[in-house]
Amino acid sequence: MQIVIRPDRNTACATAASLIASQLNTKPASVLGLATGRTMESVYDALVDLHEAGAVGFSAATSFNLDEYLAIAPDDPRSYRSTMDRLLFDRNDIDLARTHVPHGSGPGSGGAAYEALIRDAGGIDLQLLGIGENGHIGFNEPLSSFASRTREVTLAPATRRQNAALFDGDEDAVPKRAITMGIATVLEARRILLVVTGRAKAGILARAVEGPVTAMIGATALHFHPDCLVVADEDAAGNLAEREYYDAMAAGSQEP
Repeated sequence: MQIVIRPDRNTACATAASLIASQLNTKPASVLGLATGRTMESVYDALVDLHEAGAVGFSAATSFNLDEYLAIAPDDPRSYRSTMDRLLFDRNDIDLARTHVPHGSGPGSGGAAYEALIRDAGGIDLQLLGIGENGHIGFNEPLSSFASRTREVTLAPATRRQNAALFDGDEDAVPKRAITMGIATVLEARRILLVVTGRAKAGILARAVEGPVTAMIGATALHFHPDCLVVADEDAAGNLAEREYYDAMAAGSQEP
């Protein structure tokens, strides 16, 4: 795991967007694993800026999103399908037929079908991740097995509280169930990019990076991946004990 720390949220998200653009420019037919969340909004804005400047194209790319709420229709503005359309897919030249968001009902639904789609696409080249305040990646809540695959899950109360802002602040309106890529599915990506911003994430980032590997914090499984890069802003990096070493490691790397 490599840690890159940027001065602020915008710079961290611009760095992440540059890395995704580099992946697409190196391999235009890349398969991207994508995420949602407030940090990702800034990453996607930066990616769209690069696209509009002619610095990256999406026309040959394929994407798979990490997760989706159950019991919400895809055209509901609170669904992750609608969110991704609004933030990214409708703002570049990607073929919508090659954009995938998991769902729990209808033809081709369920975890096994989603896993098959990923395999048929050749696997994920670059997986973009955020981290929840309880350490989840995707909706792999505490005690999720590191061997888990795409499946339906129950959302932790902390996750529902964190996501209530998307439901007019009403925690009770947040769905109790979701479908998510499993931790083992995430770890099969060839490269992983974890983007973390904000002071609220400082404690959990430090535990994910420097604490013991534990099923209580799904993000600690990323230590088992051979090519995982963490991009954080100064606020999120505030609790890291080995900051001097991370800065030295980043200075000697090839990453932007």
